[in-house]
Amino acid sequence: MSEPIPVGIRPAGPTDADAVLAVISAAFGAGAPERGVQVADLWAEVRAGDLLLGELVAVVEGQVVGHVGLSHCWLDARRALVDLTMLSPLSTRPDLERRGIGSALVAAAIEAARAVGRPALVLEGSPAFYGARGFGPAAAHGIEPPSMRVPAPALQVVPFALEDWMTGRIVYPDVWWRHDSTGLRDPDLAEVEAALGIG
Repeated sequence: MSEPIPVGIRPAGPTDADAVLAVISAAFGAGAPERGVQVADLWAEVRAGDLLLGELVAVVEGQVVGHVGLSHCWLDARRALVDLTMLSPLSTRPDLERRGIGSALVAAAIEAARAVGRPALVLEGSPAFYGARGFGPAAAHGIEPPSMRVPAPALQVVPFALEDWMTGRIVYPDVWWRHDSTGLRDPDLAEVEAALGIG
């Protein structure tokens, strides 16, 4: 990590919408601009619908330089569908990566998700990055990915109040499928599986 920079974390407001979408586009579009636009479009739909549970921005010198979103998903347990919170996307302006902004956003997102009152926070992401920031393997709690294109180690969870019966598959709202934003596709999937030693 480079030298951390002072960053403020606050809830996103209506006037942050354009800056948030710009940060998402830049973060996910490095080397693949169309991917950045796709994720930004997905998040705009989440914000416009009834799926949004929370949204935080990182601010440096008055500018939005990072963002994290919290939205709705389910756990398809045998007894009942369980409402959970999903962390996605997490974005940092590319020129400020490895400066502690993502870590600050993740820490704040965990606390915001805890306040929502659902039994767990889940995400798809690097076990190394998120494992060092409070997440653990969802498989240890009997929670399965929503798609075979999500390597099991990449499905991470922070359990708040999971009960023993709350096991099963994660279910994403339709918007994630319409934007083909569940898991990865080859060649990216194969690269991640190789890095995780699976596949």
